[in-house]
Order: sequence, then structure tokens, then C-alpha cells
Amino acid sequence: MANDPRALILFTIVSTACALLLLWTLYLVRDQLVLVYISGLLATGLAPLVLAIERQTIVPIGRKRVPRAAAILVIYALFLAVVGGVLAAALPPLVAQAEELWKDLPANLDLLQMKLVSWGILPAGLTLKEVASQSPAGSAGAVGTVLVAVWSIIGGLLGLLSILLLTFYLLVEWHGILNLFIRLFPRRRRKRVTEVSSRVAVKISAWLGGQLLLGVIIGITSAIGLGFLGVPYFFVLAAIAGIGEMIPMVGPIISAIPAIAVALTISPGLALAVAAFFATQQALENNVLVPKVLGSQVGLSAVAVIVALGIGTELMGILGALLAVPTAAIVQVLVEELLIDAPEESA
Repeated sequence: MANDPRALILFTIVSTACALLLLWTLYLVRDQLVLVYISGLLATGLAPLVLAIERQTIVPIGRKRVPRAAAILVIYALFLAVVGGVLAAALPPLVAQAEELWKDLPANLDLLQMKLVSWGILPAGLTLKEVASQSPAGSAGAVGTVLVAVWSIIGGLLGLLSILLLTFYLLVEWHGILNLFIRLFPRRRRKRVTEVSSRVAVKISAWLGGQLLLGVIIGITSAIGLGFLGVPYFFVLAAIAGIGEMIPMVGPIISAIPAIAVALTISPGLALAVAAFFATQQALENNVLVPKVLGSQVGLSAVAVIVALGIGTELMGILGALLAVPTAAIVQVLVEELLIDAPEESA
């Protein structure tokens, strides 16, 4: 019977058990879900570009559109060509400076140690090598650390390959997936869901392109600035700064530390000059570049970005910081379109 208390209790227990089992399953596969989410973000951001290539009229191919798979491969090929060109131009001096940095590392450590001792930061009878060797793990721990690092790099490369492959197939099946998603909603709401999906795609595409552009700008300006200041290994340090720019808020600060440390081995004045350069660069980026590149299209306020970064970092560390801004952009679109600007339905 519908009002049988025992049936209601049994239904509640079964429902709760199923919900807990589902949550536990999601927790076990959380890493794969993150890969799927990242691939989904990339596919959403690249979808407008793929559509533009499909509809291009520059290269005449008759009345047929460019096949979707070919359009995706064009984007992948362009990305690889740009990365290859940058590496071809920057890799030789980058490798040379990296080898020089590694060769001079012991002398630079000794010089840094003397400066720290002279400033009273490090006791005179204790060297940096001794500080490093006093870890509880010892040499076996060092070997284990190297193995863990190598395994992490391999895992990262495999994860990157998985993301690229999954993004490719998501883009190939984009129309089918989007249509299936839209059909989950009542017919009267499908037009609005389509509009919201388009806005989300535009915002994520703007964020993705903007982040890449900001990374390139910061890398190039860092190479010019550090080279002008006479900082050694400026190619390596500029590459670190460009990559660090991809990590919101904390990335630029972390990526500036190696440059300041290298400059400190030359003189405190040069270290201050490098710190001032990065501070000026970030001030210009935050007040000029970010509003121009991201602000007008993504449209997130500073408060929203800070809150999103705090939550993302707390939940998933650096990866959470990377995913925080596009996720916040999606939430903003959903709130604006589905709640704030939702038209009143007639009774």
C-alpha cells in the first residue's frame, strides 16, 4: 500500500544506500571525471573555432563544408606548428642556458649561502648542502623522490594525451552530444537552453584564447625585460614566467621566485630590480591586459575570480586554480540566464 510505513522506510533505506553508493563510485573515479571535465571545457572552448573552420570560404572546396574531423585536425596541426616554431626559436638558447645554469648551480649555491650567512639568515657552521642532506629520508628517500617525479611526469603525459584524444572525439560528436543534452529539457525550454549553451561556449573560448595569449605576452616581455636587466638564463626564466601565467593569481608570484633567486646570486640590487620588474609587469597585466583580453568577454568580476580561485585551490590545489575561472564563468552564465534574466512564464 502507498501509505504503508514499512514500504516507506524500505524505500528510504534503499534510496539512501543507492545515493551513497553513487557518491562513493564518483569519488573512486574522481581523477577520470576531472579528465572528462577538462576535455569538456577544451571541447566547449574550441567548438566555435571548429565551426568557423567548417564554414570557411577562403579555400574553395565546392559547395561542401570542411569535414568536422579535418577542421579539428587543422586546429591541432596549427597548435603543434606554433609550439614547434616557438621551440625551434627558443629551444637552442633555452637548452644552452639551462646547461649553463646546471653547471653553475654549485657555485651559485655557495654564493647564495655566503650571502645568507652574511645576512644572519643561515648559521655560519651549516651549509645549504647539509640542510638538504638532513632530510629524514636520506639517500633512499632521494632516489624515491626521483622515481616519484619521473612517474608523475609519465602520468602527466599520459593524462595530456588522454585529454587531447577525448577532446577530439567530443568535438567530432559535438552536435550529437549537444542535441542529446538539449533534448533532456522540456520542449518549451530548449531554445533558451541552446542560447545558454552558446553563451557558455563563447565565454570558455574567450577564456581559453585569452589565457594562451596572456602566457605568450608575459613570456616574451619577461625575456626582453630580464635580458635587458642582465639576468643570466633569462630564456629559461621567461619560459617559467610564461607557463606560470597560466595559473591564475599564484602562478605569476611563484614563477617570479626563480628569477629573483638567480638575480640575488649577482647582487641584492639586481634582485630588487627583478622584483620591481615583475611587480610592474603584473600591475600592467591586471589593469590593462586582463580587462582588454578577458574582462570584456568573460565578464567575471574580481570578487568572483578571487572566490572561485580560493574554492578551487582548496578543493584541488593548482589544478583547481586552473579550472576555477572557466567554471565560475559557466556558473555566472547559468545564474544570469536561468535565474536573473529568466522570463516569467505565464500561468
